Amino acid sequence: MGALRTPREKWIDEGLRVLAASGVDAVRVEVLAKALGVTKGGFYGYFSDRNALLAAMLDTWERESVDEVVERVEREGGDARAKVRLAGLLTLSERLLPVDLAVRDWARRDAAVAERLRRVDNRRIALLREQIATFCTDPDEVEARSLLAFCLAIGHHFLAAEHDGRSPAQVRARAAAIILDDPRHRPGTT
Repeated sequence: MGALRTPREKWIDEGLRVLAASGVDAVRVEVLAKALGVTKGGFYGYFSDRNALLAAMLDTWERESVDEVVERVEREGGDARAKVRLAGLLTLSERLLPVDLAVRDWARRDAAVAERLRRVDNRRIALLREQIATFCTDPDEVEARSLLAFCLAIGHHFLAAEHDGRSPAQVRARAAAIILDDPRHRPGTT
């Protein structure tokens, strides 16, 4: 019986882990092989070169952070506000958030990755628009709320500001309630 090959998905998952932890320059075949406890020879059974791996990593990131998120949001249902919140939780999960932030950094230096990021972000914004438009009829306001929601989700990871006795989570929850015009989270309501 021959030796078992390391599955293709393991190479991709390890590549995404290294990308999230150390950036795209750290994603090297030798590094991944060592982390997986295998020789790098098996890599070439799945990928022609490092660029093929990087493309597969982006495909996986896009599928997990958009396609699977949209599928789950639709499957679980709920009102528009619940769908937006669920999409945010899934997109910014412990697994996906570090990869997302690393892809954003990578996109600053690589035009093809920037185009992929633009496509992903456009799909995410489209989901926000669709949901927010169910309770907000002004197209300009729908667009502004969608942008604010997206900026809140991504941008708060880069802020170091304090919030005058409030926790960052409290302020984010209040900001989300304002963006989503959620009557359950207005001051003075229970």
